[in-house]
Amino acid sequence: MSQSQLSADPARQAACLPGNPLGIDGIEFIEYATTQPQALGTLLESMGFAAVARHRSREVTLYRQGGMNVIVNADPRTLPLLDTEPQATVIGAIALRVRDADAAYRRAVDMGAWPIPTRAGVMELNIPGVHCAGDSILYFVDRFGDFSIYDVDFKPIPNVPAGLSTQPPAIAGLHFFGVVQAIGAGRAPEWTDFYRQMLGFQPLAEGRWFGVVPKGTLLESPCQRFYIQLVEPPEGAGGLQWEEQMIRVGLGTPDVGDAVRALKERGIVFLDREPSQRGALTQLYKGGVSFELVASDLEKNRNGGIDE
Repeated sequence: MSQSQLSADPARQAACLPGNPLGIDGIEFIEYATTQPQALGTLLESMGFAAVARHRSREVTLYRQGGMNVIVNADPRTLPLLDTEPQATVIGAIALRVRDADAAYRRAVDMGAWPIPTRAGVMELNIPGVHCAGDSILYFVDRFGDFSIYDVDFKPIPNVPAGLSTQPPAIAGLHFFGVVQAIGAGRAPEWTDFYRQMLGFQPLAEGRWFGVVPKGTLLESPCQRFYIQLVEPPEGAGGLQWEEQMIRVGLGTPDVGDAVRALKERGIVFLDREPSQRGALTQLYKGGVSFELVASDLEKNRNGGIDE
C-alpha cells in the first residue's frame, strides 16, 4: 500500500496522527518461537484462532482471528533462544504496520537500534527488523490489505475457505491490545527512551491503567491503538530468574465478561473465577504461555479513545 493509499483509507488515519513519524498503524503479527508447535496450536485454536496457511519452506504456521495474525515458528534454524529450554515457547517477534518499512528500519538504525541480519531464503520476502528485548525482533511491515507479506511466503492450508484471505470471526470482538515486556531492575527509563525516540511511543500519566495488572510503566503507541507494558522484577525477588523478554500478549475486547464466558466454553482456564470488568488473566499454559484480556473497544481506539 502506498503512502497516498494509506492516508486516503479511513481505517489508516491513525498512521497520520501528529507525533507518529513512522506511520505506525497497529500490530501486523505476533510471532511465537516454540519447540512444541502442536501444543501451542491447540491453545491458539481454543483461544479462537484458526490455522489458515503454512510457510512454503519452513516449519511455520499462520493462525488468524478477526484482524489478528499469530505466527507459530518451530523452524529449528531460527530457535537458538530455546536451546537451553527444550520445552519452551517465547514471543520471538512483533511486527508493526508502518507507512514505509524501509524508512522505519533506517530511522530505527539511525537512532541506535541493532539491525538483524536477513533471514530470508531463496524466493522469500525479506522483512526488515531490529533487535528488541532479549532475543526478540521488532519487524516493520508495509504490505497489508489487498496484498500482504503472507501472499509471498505462505500457502493456504487445504480445505481452509478462501485461503490466505480468510478472516475467521473474532470471539467477542477480540483484537490485539498490547504486549507485556519484562525488563531489568531500574531499566524503565532506558526502555521508555528506546520506544519513545525510535517509534514515537509515549508513557501514560501515572495512575492511568488498563486491565487487572496495574504495575510497571505503560507506553502508548503513536497510533493510540496498542500498548507496551514494561514490568521490572518485584521487590525482594533476588533469587527469581528474571530475563528481559516479551512475556505476555494482551487482547482487547469490548465486553470482558462475554469474552471470558465464550473462551471458558472452549476450555480456556482463567485465574479468577469472577472476572473484573477491566480484564482477566488466563492460567499459565504449557511452555509458559498466557493471555490477558483487557476492556477495550477497537473502533474507539482507532479514533484515539479507549475504554478505561
